[in-house]
This record gives sequence, structure tokens and C-alpha cells, in this order.
Amino acid sequence: MTAGGEETDGKTRAFFPAQVNPPNPRAAVSLFPLPSGMRDPKLPAPAPATARRSPPPSLAGTLRRHSAWLLLAWFALSVCLFLSAAPPAASPLLRPAVLLRNTKPRALSAARAPVRIHVYDLPSRFNRDWAAADPRCGRHLFAAEVALHHALPSVRPEDADLFFVPVYVSCNFSTPNGFPSLSHARGLLADAVALLRRDMPYWNRSAGADHVFVASHDFGACFHPMEDVAIADGIPEFLKRSILLQTFGVHGPHVCQEAEHVVIPPHVPPEVALELPEPEKAQRDIFAFFRGKMEVHPKNISGRFYSKKVRTELLHHYGRNSKFYLKRKRYDDYRSEMARSLFCLCPLGWAPWSPRLVESVLLGCVPVIIADNIRLPFPSVLRWPDISLQVAEKDVASLETVLDHVVATNLSVIQKNLWDPVKRKGLVFNRPMQEGDATWQVLRELETLLDRSQSRSHVGSWRR
Repeated sequence: MTAGGEETDGKTRAFFPAQVNPPNPRAAVSLFPLPSGMRDPKLPAPAPATARRSPPPSLAGTLRRHSAWLLLAWFALSVCLFLSAAPPAASPLLRPAVLLRNTKPRALSAARAPVRIHVYDLPSRFNRDWAAADPRCGRHLFAAEVALHHALPSVRPEDADLFFVPVYVSCNFSTPNGFPSLSHARGLLADAVALLRRDMPYWNRSAGADHVFVASHDFGACFHPMEDVAIADGIPEFLKRSILLQTFGVHGPHVCQEAEHVVIPPHVPPEVALELPEPEKAQRDIFAFFRGKMEVHPKNISGRFYSKKVRTELLHHYGRNSKFYLKRKRYDDYRSEMARSLFCLCPLGWAPWSPRLVESVLLGCVPVIIADNIRLPFPSVLRWPDISLQVAEKDVASLETVLDHVVATNLSVIQKNLWDPVKRKGLVFNRPMQEGDATWQVLRELETLLDRSQSRSHVGSWRR
């Protein structure tokens, strides 16, 4: 027996010092030793010397001979006990960062969208009433909020990775000039979030971190077309934990992109890609084209510099140049002019982006982007350096030289890349969604966002 005792048949024996046997009446030594030569009559006579067996080996000797096997058994038992006591894996309902579902991106297939989204069925005052009030709501350059609502396939909320909140904030055409007013945007979105907090269980479990909104206007969720005012207003606090789909995007920090977001293309009706000849068959007799607002005087009535004076510089340098087709007046059939052009100028307006960017690609006219630091949609698929040109705002005076060099060197390569149907499809919001179109690309971007979100700092919850 070893020091410390043992258990037998559920009962614990008394503890004795190491290598000391417990009392045994038959083997006990007499407390009073007998004289030499005498034996205790109670004990059996000793066996003859020739018949005596070797004494049983001691416990210490046995342990020494079998120490290796005992150590191996002890190690195996320890491993089993450690594994059985290890804590269970973390629940999929609580993950670090915004919305990490797993560590591997799911394979894309035609039968399944890249990421599963539940589209809320909100009261009509948040969306359908606005669309019914004016048909422009679903067709103008800000209409990605409508197109995505109609195109996104919806799953049951318990199966969703993300939740889409369909609020149309760019459908208010109440301004005298007919452009959308954003004055109601913050209030309308705040009402929608209050409804979700009160009546739906999903917003509160992540404070909106797995909810998606569209902000498809000049400076995204800052909800103002003038940058200085947009920056001063910032993104509403109740949206800062959510995911924003926005046309605005720049390289470097900016107040209006200080929330999780995906840059999406401005909306252009899908039929634009079909109503004119295929790009490779079009007759291109215009060298460089632009039609739009160009101020003769840099400073307009608002006291701000429109387009950071870029459009004014274009008019100043190339207004009388026969190679440049620059028009200031509106023309409903301007897309036919784009389809005849080699280069389509895409200067910034109030914000860096413009619908001309998408229209140019659809019509096979090489986009010439004049907007410093602009971030373009779906760069992993479209590879913008292969299908467009970017000219710095300060280099407008050298634009003709740049374009002449491209014509003399690699225009045909750029056109071949640009005329790829896959790239053109990637900028169109079809209804319903088609694999590879703009809605599909949005879902791919959301999938990527989910898969990298483990490195983010706040916690969300969702279901697989």
C-alpha cells in the first residue's frame, strides 16, 4: 500500500504511513517477545528450509519493474480527463466582430446567393408609398435602394446572416428643382429603427450590427449633398454599428464612411445595356464626350465651388477644341452620344462619383475618371485600371495629351477589357437578381465583409 490510502467497494480504509502494514491478528508480532528457541503455540510451525518459498516481492520493487507502463497509463488517463473537462466550443450566436459566421468563405453557386439575407416587410410608409408617388423613384441615379429591395432574395429570419432594412430616403422629389430632397432621411430611418427595436427580436441582439441599409446619394449616410454640411452632420448614431451600401467612397479617412460599408455603383436602368448596338459594333466618331453642368464662373450662387472647378477648367481648356464634344444643355438621348464616343469624361460633381461611370461602361466608352481618391465599386471583379483611365484633377490641362497617348499605345487593349459582358453585367441591378449582376456583387462583398469581421472590435450575434 502506498501512503495516502485507497478506496475499495465504496469504503475508504484508514490511512497509514508509507510501507507500514495494517494490524492483522494472524500475522501480528507478540507484544511480549518469547525466550530464544521457543515459539508461540498460536502460530503455525515454520516450514522446512527446503520447502520455503521466496518472500513476495515488495510493492516498491513491483513499481520499479513496471514504472514505464504505469507512467504511460497515467499519461493516457490525464489526457482523457483533460479533454473531458475542456470547455465546449463557443456558441455560433456570439462571435467577435460584426458578423463572423465562419472562418472560410462559402463557395458561390448559381443556385444559392453568396450570403443569406432576410428582407424586412416594413409598413408601406417607409418604401412603397414613396415609389407609388413618383415613378422616378425607381429609375433615377439614387434608385439602388429600390432596385436592391426588389432584387434581393429573402430567407427566413432564423436562417439569415444579415437583415436588409428597405427604407427609401431618396424618393422625396419635393424640391423646386426636382432633385431628391434628403431633409426627411434621418427622421424616416430613425422611425424604422425604433420599429425594429420595439417589434422585432433581431435588432436588439446585436444593436443593429447585422442590419444593412442603403445610402445611395452624394455623401452616403451623412445625408446631405454638400460635403462641408455632410461632414458637420456626420452619420446618425443609430446607424454607426450597421452595414451601409453606399455610392460614396474615397481612399483615406472621411467622416461619411466611418461605418462598416460596401461601395456600390449608382443606379442605371438595366435596359441601357440593351437599347444600343453592342460596344464592339458601334461607330465611334466622337473623340471625347461630356454633357452636363459646367459653370462658366467657378463660384456659384451657393458660394461653393462646384466640381472643385474641374468642370469649369474642362470648359475653359477644351470648349473650342473640335476633338472634345462638350455640351452644357440637357439632352434626353445623350446616351446615343456616349455610344459614339471613344472616351467619356467622368469628372466629379459635388461628390466624386457619377452615373456617367456606369453608363460609359455599359455603352463601351472608355471612362476617364477625374476625381481624386475615388473608391470604385467591386474592384476585385471589375479591375478598373484595365477598363478605364484616371486623370488627376490638377492635370486637366494635360488631358488631351494623355488621351492621344492612349490612342497611340493601348486603346484597343482597354476596349477589349471594357467590352467584356461580365464586366458590364456587374454594374447593372437586375430584377430579379442574376448571377454576376450588381446585386450579386453586393452579396459577394457582404460575404467578404463577414469573413473578415473576426478582426473587428465590436460584437454581434446572428445565426448560421
